[in-house]
Amino acid sequence: MRVMGLDVGEKTIGVAVSDPLGWTAQGVTTLKRGERLEEDLRALEALAKEYGVDQVVVGLPRNMNGSLGPQAEKVLAFIRAAREFLGLPVVPWDERLTTVEAERLLVEADLSRRRRKRIVDRLAAVLILQSYLDCHPSDRV
Repeated sequence: MRVMGLDVGEKTIGVAVSDPLGWTAQGVTTLKRGERLEEDLRALEALAKEYGVDQVVVGLPRNMNGSLGPQAEKVLAFIRAAREFLGLPVVPWDERLTTVEAERLLVEADLSRRRRKRIVDRLAAVLILQSYLDCHPSDRV
């Protein structure tokens, strides 16, 4: 079962995809958000078809106390639209601190600020997806 992981932000969407067996997550791309949600969903649909995705996991930005803030509500609306548009299971996954962790890893790798900015969302998507895969070993083929 191949799974796509998404880190949905205001300006970009980081995208990762699992290997065909659902063991590891690899970064694919960072999509620049379009003016309309349908543009984003069409781009994700093309990637889902290209990689043969069976399920989508979307990082849900919870507050540290577990509550949902304004950004989480926007992501939940995105998830509802993606379910309908893609016709695939789309599940939320707690993403607390994944972007912070991604930034830390890139700083430790001594990447320039410019390079970090280009790949941080993709790495956050990898961290979200890998966390999901690690917690769902029974879903593997």
